[in-house]
Amino acid sequence: MRPAKSVFSRRIFVGRAVMAAVAVAVLAPECGRADTAPPSVPVGSVTKLPLPRFASLKSDRVNLREGPSKDHATKWVYQRAGLPVEITAEFEIWRRVRDSDGVEGWVLHSLLSGRRTALVMPWKKGEVSALYGKANEKSEVAATLQSGVIVNIRNCDATWCLVDGDGFRGYIQQYKLWGVYQNEKIQ
Repeated sequence: MRPAKSVFSRRIFVGRAVMAAVAVAVLAPECGRADTAPPSVPVGSVTKLPLPRFASLKSDRVNLREGPSKDHATKWVYQRAGLPVEITAEFEIWRRVRDSDGVEGWVLHSLLSGRRTALVMPWKKGEVSALYGKANEKSEVAATLQSGVIVNIRNCDATWCLVDGDGFRGYIQQYKLWGVYQNEKIQ
């Protein structure tokens, strides 16, 4: 009779198969397997868009509230349409935002736009930055922009951004902008 040997052989086979499966599961990410899922990007519970992400204010008057309802007190009133803000959370029709000074609060989603804008070096009060005709510091200077100027972002290649505004258009180094992530590409 062979049952004892078959049972023993099956146990060894099953044991080796389980060990092989465990080894593949444990070692696959470290071996750089192409079929492994990319790391998950946090998304908003309402829009399913990435969090955090940049947006801009639609209106010249936007209330920043302490919480996600009109019952919450107004912390601040923004009076600058086009101002970039970073959306950090979502709750129903409300979005938690952060401005370039780090102030956070809640804004109605209808007061936000997906239009990408940025502030030129808001951390360097009173300084100016060159705007170039081409994405190269050796090209001609198209304009100089004071810190805090809002620019419309047309595209970014992770190093330079093509921007424009009232009476100017040109390229600026991406690291000089608040409203674009480091290494972010915008088409």
